[in-house]
Amino acid sequence: MKEEFAQFKKLLLSLREKLVGKVDSMQDEALKRSRQDASGDLSNVPIHMADVGTDNYERDLMIELIQSGEESLRNIDTALEKIEEGTFGACELCGKKINRERLKALPYAKLCIDCQRDEETDSGLK
Repeated sequence: MKEEFAQFKKLLLSLREKLVGKVDSMQDEALKRSRQDASGDLSNVPIHMADVGTDNYERDLMIELIQSGEESLRNIDTALEKIEEGTFGACELCGKKINRERLKALPYAKLCIDCQRDEETDSGLK
């Protein structure tokens, strides 16, 4: 079991490192755009309404991606804590072991596949 936890810990740390880089990069890009807007840099101000819509869409998408990345980082950190506590791989709802294949695909999964399916059905995601 310890060996298996060590493998997942290594995988989670690798995912975390990659994700931190991506989130930081997106935040830097978003800040750069915000500074241009705040400084009144007219060279980047769109002159057509379609350009304004595209800029707004891109900004909103960037915000959603940053938020999603931050949520994934929190989930990874929680999974790493669970490894340290020895509770990694247990479903947070039913307490059963999460299938190993599911953990390989999504090492920070909080729910077993059955509980995840129920959650998605209950929240209308399916």
